[in-house]
Amino acid sequence: MLSVDQLEDKLIDLAFAEDIGDGDQDGTHVKKGDIAMIVEGKTRSLLQTERLMLNIMQRMSGIATMTAKYVKRLEGTKTHILDTRKTTPGLRMLEKQAVKIGGGMNHRIGLFDMILLKDNHIDFAGGIDNAIDRCHAYLKEKGLDLKIEIEVRSFDELDQVLKHGGVNRIMLDNFSVPDTKKAVDIIAGKYETESSGGITYDTIRDYAEQGVDFISVGALTHSVKGLDMSFKACE
Repeated sequence: MLSVDQLEDKLIDLAFAEDIGDGDQDGTHVKKGDIAMIVEGKTRSLLQTERLMLNIMQRMSGIATMTAKYVKRLEGTKTHILDTRKTTPGLRMLEKQAVKIGGGMNHRIGLFDMILLKDNHIDFAGGIDNAIDRCHAYLKEKGLDLKIEIEVRSFDELDQVLKHGGVNRIMLDNFSVPDTKKAVDIIAGKYETESSGGITYDTIRDYAEQGVDFISVGALTHSVKGLDMSFKACE
């Protein structure tokens, strides 16, 4: 699956290319021999940018392809595939766009668009209640309206969150499939649910069938194989 349109615009902006002709569009499923884009420009400029262009096209198309594979795996369930912040330095926005092209959803872009209370935050804050309360105090002080997600590692922590409230989503971290089903039943739709941690392509549907709303997959961006592409001169 292709993810190249953003690169086309950038090549023109940086004057590496004078014109980019018709090729396959983002989200197109391609096969060997298909043409992703036709680029016209000065020979020196084209050769200078060849490796950079291919590196980005291959990586982003690989991310879109892997995401589409995961999304298809969950067909018939209500679960959405999320990416994570485990992205390549300097390429986060490109990689997250590639996830969307593949049919996935973006989790957070950074630390500014959603609060995620993970194990270290909870431990340093002195527990779940303190962590949630300090989040709300911060949001009030700064005049911000952000969703709060909290990670739980056990049923005891899940019980604490349910008793305290004040969050939008609960992340079930490294729960087994049976425990995920039990947790979803306990939460009973009061909060959004997300599974994360150790979930593979082979097991992801098992988790989705337990009724979670989201499954986050870091492998979409940190362990992807690039799509095999090449740049060839033509008349």
